[in-house]
Amino acid sequence: MGHESTELVPVVVTHATWLWLIPLLPLVGATINAVFGWKLQALFGEPKSMKGGRGKQLVHSIAVGFMMASFAVAAYSFVQLKGLPAEERFLQQTLWNMFTAGRLSVDLAFSLDQLSMMMVLVITGIGTLIHVFSIGYMAEEPAYWRFFSYLNFFVFAMLLLVMGDNFAVMFFGWEGVGLASYLLIAFWYTDPAKAAAGMKAFVVNRFGDFGFIIGLMLLFWGLGGAWQARDGLVRNLDYVPSVEMNSNAGASTAAASEALAPRVHGVKVGPTMNFRELRDQVVIEATGVKEHLAGTTVWGISLLTLIGMLLFVGAMGKSAQIPLFVWLPDAMAGPTPVSALIHAATMVTAGVYMVARLNFLFVMSPSAMGWVALIGALTAIFAATIGFFQYDIKKVLAYSTVSQLGFMFIGVGTGAYWAGVYHLLTHAFFKATLFLGSGSVILGCHHEQDMRKMGGLKKHMPITRWTYLIATVAIAGFPIANGFYSKDEILWKAFTSHHLALFGTPTPWLGPVIFVIGLLAATGTSFYMYRSYYMTFTGEYRGGDGHHGDAHASPDDHGAHAAPAAAAAHSAHAAPAGHGHDAHGGHAAPAATAHGGHGHDDHGHGATAAATAAPADDHGGGHHGGTPHESPWQITLVLAILAAGSVLTLFLGIPVLWQHTFAHASTPPVLEHWLEPVLLSKVAFGHGTPAMEWLFQGLGVLAATVGFVAARAVYKDNKNEAALVAMIERWKGTWTVVYNKYYVDELYEVIVLRPAARVAGSFSWFDGKIIDGLVHAVAAVTKGFANLDGAIDKYLVDGAVNGVANVIGWAGGTLRHLQTGRIQTYLYGALGGALVVVLVNFLIS
Repeated sequence: MGHESTELVPVVVTHATWLWLIPLLPLVGATINAVFGWKLQALFGEPKSMKGGRGKQLVHSIAVGFMMASFAVAAYSFVQLKGLPAEERFLQQTLWNMFTAGRLSVDLAFSLDQLSMMMVLVITGIGTLIHVFSIGYMAEEPAYWRFFSYLNFFVFAMLLLVMGDNFAVMFFGWEGVGLASYLLIAFWYTDPAKAAAGMKAFVVNRFGDFGFIIGLMLLFWGLGGAWQARDGLVRNLDYVPSVEMNSNAGASTAAASEALAPRVHGVKVGPTMNFRELRDQVVIEATGVKEHLAGTTVWGISLLTLIGMLLFVGAMGKSAQIPLFVWLPDAMAGPTPVSALIHAATMVTAGVYMVARLNFLFVMSPSAMGWVALIGALTAIFAATIGFFQYDIKKVLAYSTVSQLGFMFIGVGTGAYWAGVYHLLTHAFFKATLFLGSGSVILGCHHEQDMRKMGGLKKHMPITRWTYLIATVAIAGFPIANGFYSKDEILWKAFTSHHLALFGTPTPWLGPVIFVIGLLAATGTSFYMYRSYYMTFTGEYRGGDGHHGDAHASPDDHGAHAAPAAAAAHSAHAAPAGHGHDAHGGHAAPAATAHGGHGHDDHGHGATAAATAAPADDHGGGHHGGTPHESPWQITLVLAILAAGSVLTLFLGIPVLWQHTFAHASTPPVLEHWLEPVLLSKVAFGHGTPAMEWLFQGLGVLAATVGFVAARAVYKDNKNEAALVAMIERWKGTWTVVYNKYYVDELYEVIVLRPAARVAGSFSWFDGKIIDGLVHAVAAVTKGFANLDGAIDKYLVDGAVNGVANVIGWAGGTLRHLQTGRIQTYLYGALGGALVVVLVNFLIS
């Protein structure tokens, strides 16, 4: 079946004068704390109590206050947008023209439609809650002002990304969130492992960004010209701009550029960076742009496929898909609020947002859509299996995030754009709850992250337990929470999609294959999430003296080849004092010691810094002992709100089947209806009977149930430790491979890092030996010629000049004796001269 694109009219713009406030307010908060925050802490702080002091209160009041103001403006914008007719919901504000180059004019402009409005509410709303959570979580952090400044700056950059009216503003935000994530992941930069994690995230994302830029360049080129063979014998290709596009005409002002723009039925066509202009000229078929793009090839490859795949490379980096996912698990080195904001609710969904934003381009390339969906499915199952055997609670959630992002790409890749975006929304709530819940657990367990040293926390942390359980139910896919509705819609659309292609060849079988992979990944999701819940909250508390027994023991530090030891031998596998969070990327599991080193997540500022700067409870040091306790109200309140959101947002996605069955209505889900004018591209899905839909929904619930039952049987109350040891021993090889994350980091080390280091070393040698040698040789020759020239100048030229001067000086010195100043001497001289003359004449004659 082919793709369909609905014939539409140009977007109707409603100008708004307040949109600039939404991103500006967090930037102002970031700037104030960056410039004055340290001074506020120094002036109003209380050194004896790192939690107290009006300085920190002022710092977080500034950060949270500006975030709340931004959310208020966003809410006002939502009210204004909702008041417009559905087809006219587009608010836009242009601040100024950034640059004009001929036909291209780029403005600093913001816009809000249904899709970006949803994203802005998520960013500012959940972002504000995470700021509030950070007040309690980061209370003992000395660099409190720096953390909140970075957090505000990240929100500013993310708002630029989703509110940008064109690719330029979006890309500023795209790179801005990359910088902000680097600063936040490497927040405790004195710890080399945490600094390395930040650098890893930054570098891996640059690979994705390179593909994104190339894709934009190809898109821009495709809108304005075509490759044509050169006449004659020389086989070459020239870029020939289309005359009717005026793509090579000159203009120096925005008005002149606007005048150059050709229009078809009132729609501007040709090269543009503006999303609205691009959308209009593509979806309105009378412009001919859609036909032009669809018929353009580059070296025999469809231009649209190349553009889609290259743009998706950028999405793979930001949204951590195979093979560019490796940065996200290590990014857990940052503070837990960072994990919730960046790696759950906002930044990692930027790639999904970008694909959904450009749905009208992707829908024209079945091959690009096929690859997006397939890579999403493979990422979902791959990351889910890694989560089976992780023991760091944040690492489990990190791989869960990678897996859930895969589901989102299955949605947008199969053309179920609203379902992919809905999963983005539901994921923002339940994953933020889980990450912040894990932060509450870590705080309550005195900065312990190893689930083997938890257990029984439901008695000590009831609010955290219930909110974590609600979010677990949501992500597992039970119908009482939001995750079921988005995931079920994605899988159903995947099964009924027969329009996908790979390498330009239709693959009607790909959709059902992706469904099977997704169903397995959903089962795995339920298993590892309930595993984390049972290991953390049930049984008896295993902290204090370390975990008892080694049913979950990790391989040894040298190669992950040793089998788990018996329970009595757990000390043999205890890691030395140090970074128990496995941030180095080696094979060792988290440390099995109860004390020592950095601990895991949080507030590890380096052993030395911790010894000098940490307060009495060793916030950031290695002490993990003591009785667990519930977190402060700032934390539990946020958890309760997010958990409630994980349930209430299910009403945005009630399936049509349910409405038809129980209410005899056939209206689309609320969110699908809201997003329909933006996610306008339609694909032809297969149709199933109501009985078939019920069956597939039942399969989704069955997958969640299987994972839940398996996790409960194995991990509840830690009662099956011996059986688990035996099972791991039996499948030692498989367990070791999965535990070590399939050795992907080691594979990168072999095929990327080492060759790159060797190439860099070769270039360094070439530069030092060859280039520098040539430069030094030229310098030596030049120096020799300079010395020769200097000798000639000194001994010949200067010698001749000096010789003449010396002769003249000698002659002058000799003749000066004749100048005595006595008249008698001069008369004698004259008389002598006269006699000589007379004598000479006499002799001659």
